[in-house]
Amino acid sequence: MKSIKSLRDLHEPEILKIVQRFCPAEIIGDDGAIISWQNNKNLVVTTDVLVDTIHFSDRTTPAKMAGWRAVAANLSDLAAMGAKPVGITVGLSLPPETELAWLQDLYAGIGDCLKAYDTLLVGGDVTRSPTKTIAITAFGEVLAKNVIRRNAAQVGDVIVVTGFHGDSRAGLELLLQPETGLNLTEGDRQFLIQAHQKPIPRLDVSTYLNGIETERNFAGMDSSDGLADAVLQLCEMSKVGAVIYENQIPMSKALIRYQNPEKALEWSLYGGEDFELVLCLGRSPAEDLVKKFGDGCKIIGEITADKTVELVRKDGRSPTLSRQQAFQHF
Repeated sequence: MKSIKSLRDLHEPEILKIVQRFCPAEIIGDDGAIISWQNNKNLVVTTDVLVDTIHFSDRTTPAKMAGWRAVAANLSDLAAMGAKPVGITVGLSLPPETELAWLQDLYAGIGDCLKAYDTLLVGGDVTRSPTKTIAITAFGEVLAKNVIRRNAAQVGDVIVVTGFHGDSRAGLELLLQPETGLNLTEGDRQFLIQAHQKPIPRLDVSTYLNGIETERNFAGMDSSDGLADAVLQLCEMSKVGAVIYENQIPMSKALIRYQNPEKALEWSLYGGEDFELVLCLGRSPAEDLVKKFGDGCKIIGEITADKTVELVRKDGRSPTLSRQQAFQHF
């Protein structure tokens, strides 16, 4: 058996299993940690770290957009838990040669996103580092009955996604290789680039779900690491399986015009950073949700008793999906 000496020998789920041994089992495992608070409310805490050249770069993400994306990623985690944002802290590690204008633009972007979602910046830290790193911790609150958990999916639920998938990956490609989008209109190009640079956390959806009277907690998470990864994690945590239908996966017209069908499907499943919600609901509330949010919000499959996740292709094939195909941080 191979001796494991460094993180390069492990995938992210294996690393998480190691560090999670030091955390209370009942608190971890979702998009945020749930801590009992007051008046039947829970405090939700989530942290996200963005590293220069890995999650953003001057080539793809101006400082102002890096600030927006860093906040949006955390607010998306709160939305995935059904929580209302309260505040954030920002930890920055920066090289000494970082331009002052970059720092000011970063905080302008942070401020724009916070203002859009009525959230406060309440503290943080700044340290010196050879690499720009943005670490944000966000705090939210949610009633216990409204908490969205990854382990709450039930056989018979349908799977709903709240918007298009693959656009962020397409936007990144256009920023890295502009010549690949010569067939696009300027409107399509900007639509895809904005999907990457300025994602929208789906707090509107979580607020809507909080208003539904239900006898059970809904299951869900966000799709920051890709649609396929989200469905696989929900099934793993809930000890169920799923069937996803290729022809139901919502793709924008811009993505379809940009890429061939196979590439568009690959980016929709595995591209990541679309920051939509993937939810498991009863059919009736799911259909109401789709009717409410429309464009891009669709039922894409259902939860099954089988422990596998299958993708039903348009040609009738049903390959099994695996997390090994999804984005890996290590």
